[in-house]
Amino acid sequence: MTENTSNDNQQDVQRDSVQEAGGKHRRDKSVRRRVLIGGASVAAAGGLAAAGLAAAANTTTESATTESDATESSGSGSASTSSVCVLNAEVTEGPYSLDGALVREDIREATEGFEVRYTFTVVDVANDCAPLANALLEIWHCDHLGEYSGFVGGNGHTYEDNGTFLRGGQMTDENGQCDITSIWPGHYISRAAHVHMRVHTDVTLTDDSYTGGEVIHTGQLFFDEDINAEIQATSPYSDNTTPETALSDDSIYDDGGASSGLLTLTALGGSVSDGYKATITVGVDSA
Repeated sequence: MTENTSNDNQQDVQRDSVQEAGGKHRRDKSVRRRVLIGGASVAAAGGLAAAGLAAAANTTTESATTESDATESSGSGSASTSSVCVLNAEVTEGPYSLDGALVREDIREATEGFEVRYTFTVVDVANDCAPLANALLEIWHCDHLGEYSGFVGGNGHTYEDNGTFLRGGQMTDENGQCDITSIWPGHYISRAAHVHMRVHTDVTLTDDSYTGGEVIHTGQLFFDEDINAEIQATSPYSDNTTPETALSDDSIYDDGGASSGLLTLTALGGSVSDGYKATITVGVDSA
């Protein structure tokens, strides 16, 4: 795995030392934690690729073994269809990562925000794009005010920090799929709204977390710019007065659509506050 350490935002880089001082999750024992394995829906085929790298993605001639969706996006989002297996390039994990993520389907805890129901399909380009089962797909992102658990205060707000909200992962099933429920992320200076992601193999599950294993992919996920603009202008997101960076100006996203981590979105209702379903296929190389 390679890291791109030069293209995350300046504010993140300045707080690398904070991460080193707080590299373990602090457990809030009042939160119910469960190990929920798997997921059943089929994700739209696509992929995540790094921006700012010379080779953003390498495509293979094989078709992905997962079913290709023609999922219509709501609002200004566009439909996304693809059957090409895409090997996702690596993207910096940034300074807000923590070890020992909780293995759970719902990572929201008590955070405010609009629901996002993620469905991921992980395929292995080292194995003819077969679904990658028994992999831990982990995500983490900021809350509606741009704050990360474990690092609250980084975007100028001060409140209780248990070190676990909006962090967690799920094991992929025999189809390489898993579901995670969270909220639409807020924003902070010099970055567009985004979600961090890692794929681990060979982990050992504990009661509520995991040990061991190997990280075989690190990436980031992005959202339709027009839908995001409407959400960020709606309460509670509008309480965040930090200047926002447009997706087209983000230092990581390279305008490559699904190949650069752009999620396929489907509205869950008639208003943005009703939330969205978000799907993507993540191509990794286990070799």
